[in-house]
Amino acid sequence: MEIKGGTSGRLGLLLDQFDQAREMAQVRLTGLGDDEYLWEPVAGCWSVRRRGEAVTPRAYGPGAWVLDKGAPDIPANEYAEIARQAAGGMTVARIAEDWSVSAERVEEVLAHTGTPEPDATPVTTIAWRLGHLHSCFAGQWEWTFGERRQDPHALVDFTPSAAVALDRFWALIDRWRDSVGAVTECQLDTVGFSQYPYGSDPGDPFVTVLAGANLEFIHHMAEIALLRDLRRAHFAAPG
Repeated sequence: MEIKGGTSGRLGLLLDQFDQAREMAQVRLTGLGDDEYLWEPVAGCWSVRRRGEAVTPRAYGPGAWVLDKGAPDIPANEYAEIARQAAGGMTVARIAEDWSVSAERVEEVLAHTGTPEPDATPVTTIAWRLGHLHSCFAGQWEWTFGERRQDPHALVDFTPSAAVALDRFWALIDRWRDSVGAVTECQLDTVGFSQYPYGSDPGDPFVTVLAGANLEFIHHMAEIALLRDLRRAHFAAPG
């Protein structure tokens, strides 16, 4: 993929970062097979599963295959974000709605002092991480550049095929990149330019939303690359 250029300023910086991350990710995902895509390195993984076989209470998707999703909570690595939301003027009730948790849970997080205990988060497959990214970007596109009415949980038809998943994902990423590339300086500063309902997008300037989207793409793609490395090493090990 050729890195696109020609845009300066804040948007140019974010686009350059996204383009370079996408280029590296596409190289690292070359040749991804179904066995790798669905590989579960430990017991209890979250993944893409047939409807009715999901291991989580809120698995979602419009078709025969769904993406595992657990009960709502605020993970320890997001405690600082909760504090920023409160400091920025969001009410406890609004934060609770944003995270789909109770107001009591938000108050518990805000009252926490010291370093939070690490989360006991599930290990997820490459299929799950790619599906999660696809779902997030599809939802953000729909609620920023689309009609802003479709349920984000119904936008991605999850699949057990790595090739099909990647073809659909890169097509969506290209659409996202093209739409973002046309954003104006005024729109970058517009609070609520994105109305994506699962997050703080409606209360943030769009430049903040873009920075967060880049971070989401980069960190999940890094995890996918590591999972490929671990699987390769696991099956290459003698015995």
